[in-house]
Amino acid sequence: CSCVDQSNTRGTVRDRPNFKVEEDVATLRKAMEGLGTTEKSLIEVLTKSSNAQRQLIARAYEKTTGRKLIDDLEGDTHGDFEDLLVALVKDPAVHDCHEVIKAIKGAGTTESTLTEIFASRSNRQIKTLAPMQVWACFTAHVLDVRCSFLSVGAHVNFKMFCGELFAVCINLPCHHSTQTLYEAGEKKWGTDEAKFIDILCHRSVPQLRQTLIEYKNISKKTLQESIESEMSGDLEELLVAVVKCVKSVPAYMAERLFKSMKGAGTTESTLTRIIVSRSEIDLLDVRAEYKKLFGYTLYSQLESEVSGNYGEALKTLCGQDD
Repeated sequence: CSCVDQSNTRGTVRDRPNFKVEEDVATLRKAMEGLGTTEKSLIEVLTKSSNAQRQLIARAYEKTTGRKLIDDLEGDTHGDFEDLLVALVKDPAVHDCHEVIKAIKGAGTTESTLTEIFASRSNRQIKTLAPMQVWACFTAHVLDVRCSFLSVGAHVNFKMFCGELFAVCINLPCHHSTQTLYEAGEKKWGTDEAKFIDILCHRSVPQLRQTLIEYKNISKKTLQESIESEMSGDLEELLVAVVKCVKSVPAYMAERLFKSMKGAGTTESTLTRIIVSRSEIDLLDVRAEYKKLFGYTLYSQLESEVSGNYGEALKTLCGQDD
C-alpha cells in the first residue's frame, strides 16, 4: 500500500514517568465533580500521558465511578476543548474511524478529511479501519470496496481510490510501475485514472519513492506535476496528497496545519485531528517542517490563532517552541 510506515517515534508525547493511574483518576474526578470544572487538571492529566496510559485511566475511571470518562468529559466541557479531550481519550484507530464517518455523514462529504486520513496513514492503520464495529452503520456501503460509501456526487474514481486502500497490497517492479504511469498519463490523449489509482494504492513506499525518481527521468516532469496537469477535483487532491506523503508525511501535515490556520478563521477540527494523531508519531518532525516551510514555528502560530483551554491543551501537545 502507498501509505507510509510509521514505526519510528518522533512524537512530542511519550509515556509519562511515575505514572499512577489511581492518582490520575482521583484528579479527573475532583476536576469534574461538584460545582465547576478544573480545566487545568484535565489538561495536565490527559495531554501529558500517552494514549496507552489514557486507555488505562479510562478503564480505571469507569471501574471506579461506573461512568465512562468520555461521557463525563462531554458533560463537563464544551466546544473545541471538549472535542480535543475526547479525541485524546479515544483509541487512535477508533478516532480515525469516527473522523471518517463524520466526514461521510451529513450534508455532503468532507473529502479533504478523507484525503488526509487515507493518504497519510500506514498500511497497518488503514487495515484497522475496515473490521471495526463503528463501520456497522455503513455496512451496506462498505461491502463494496470500490467505495460507493461516499456522498452522492463525489467523483467515482475518488471513491474507487479510497476503496482500493482496503485491498490486498501487491508488488510489481518499479520500472513497470513508472512506465505504466507514464503511458496512462503524459503519453496518452486523456488519462487512464484507474492505472494511477492501482499503482499509487498497491506499491510500497520504497517502490513509490523509486517510481517518483524514474518517472521524472522518463517524463521530464514530476509525477505530481503530471497529476496536476492531467486530473482535477477531489481525485487530483487525493493523488497529490499520496505523492506528498510518499516524499514526507511531516511536510504534508505541516502544510495541512498551515492551511487550517490561514486566512479568516481557523479549522479547529483539522488542528485537533492532526496534532492528536501525530503527537506520538512524528510531531517533532512536523514542527521542524513547519518552520522550514513557513519561516515561523508551529507553537507561535498556535499561540496567535487559538486561545483559552483549547489553545493551552494544543500547545501542551505541540511541545516547546522551536
